[in-house]
Amino acid sequence: MSGTHGVVIIGAGQAASQAVMSLRSEGYEGPIRMIGEEPEPPYQRPPLSKKFLAGEIGFDRVELKPAEFYASAGCELLLSTRVAAIERSKKLLLTSDGREIAYDKLIIATGSRVREINVPGFDLNGVYYLRSVGDVHDIQSHFKPGAKLVVVGGGYIGLEVAAVAKKNGIEVTVLETADRVMARVVDPIVSHFYERVHREEGVVIRTGVTVDGFEGEGGRVTRVVSGEGESFPCDFVVVGIGIIPNTELAASAGIAVENGIVVDECARTSDPDICAAGDCTSHPNGIYGRRLRLESVHNAIEQGKTAAATLTGKEKPYNQVPWFWSDQYDLKLQIAGLSAGYTQAVVRGDPETGRSFAVFYLKDGILVAVDAVNRAPEFMMARQLIAKHAKLDPTRLADETINMKEIANA
Repeated sequence: MSGTHGVVIIGAGQAASQAVMSLRSEGYEGPIRMIGEEPEPPYQRPPLSKKFLAGEIGFDRVELKPAEFYASAGCELLLSTRVAAIERSKKLLLTSDGREIAYDKLIIATGSRVREINVPGFDLNGVYYLRSVGDVHDIQSHFKPGAKLVVVGGGYIGLEVAAVAKKNGIEVTVLETADRVMARVVDPIVSHFYERVHREEGVVIRTGVTVDGFEGEGGRVTRVVSGEGESFPCDFVVVGIGIIPNTELAASAGIAVENGIVVDECARTSDPDICAAGDCTSHPNGIYGRRLRLESVHNAIEQGKTAAATLTGKEKPYNQVPWFWSDQYDLKLQIAGLSAGYTQAVVRGDPETGRSFAVFYLKDGILVAVDAVNRAPEFMMARQLIAKHAKLDPTRLADETINMKEIANA
């Protein structure tokens, strides 16, 4: 790579941190600068709604690398800084405070932001989202036994927050618009299992409920009003209704965007000097034969590696089975693959009364995804089988007396 300005990374999350590590491990010796809007160096977001929210771990266990690492790696951190524009013709970044930052190569790792709810009372004190360390501290300030929490949204974030809050002695009600929780990501079998578990733990789950607004007293939220005419009293609210990829900066610079910043299998954008990685991208996936935009740590890490390799003149295409996880109570849900379009669901274990099972999704006999609850062996084996487009016998798959390795080698 020629030039004197080096690599600049917009964003300071998982993909950005990985890109720094991978640039150096790939042998790049030039300057690296990372620009992030938050005051903290890169940290993990998944624990924010899990152990960090629960107070079980501190920030030192959440940050990806200590600030000293970036200094030793020769990476300048420009934190609390927002990039306002990319001038591709001049290879310049313009910051919101008027600075100009030149680059030779650029990685856009702008991630995503919370989807906000636009209803009356949305700006009342006590209405929160969970996306940053600061958000966690705000929510934790309400963790007092007997406090009432209404969670708007029954996806991963909403249910993880509900689980942590319940363990802290809080009265929790979850309101979900769809007819079941986690409807966007799991099969009804898994949805109904999680509804059962949360109710057994004392959480009130209400599906098919729309939120019409928030009402309060003295500028602070005291109840959530539904479109069905019900009122849910609360001391605070956490809204978790999805995220939106941060693609506006790329789009305004004329970089191709379609449900994410469009990249190839080597993380290149439509500009040969710019790569992109993480939640903000849409990439081709050969296993599923279509473009994907993924919201996962795995995706951010692997695209960070791929972008670094590409910018150092190497090609290491990214083409892997997507995977995700969620921790709620004593349950670890691990998902491998994408179940959309499946033709048969095969259950291994007992989701009706137990707390450990797996659901395998087949499309014309070929394994395309698995949802595994406290079933690490099934999850790990399924990742390998999905990549191989393995055709499996449903009867053997459901039979717990047959070891997963035997099924895989059949």
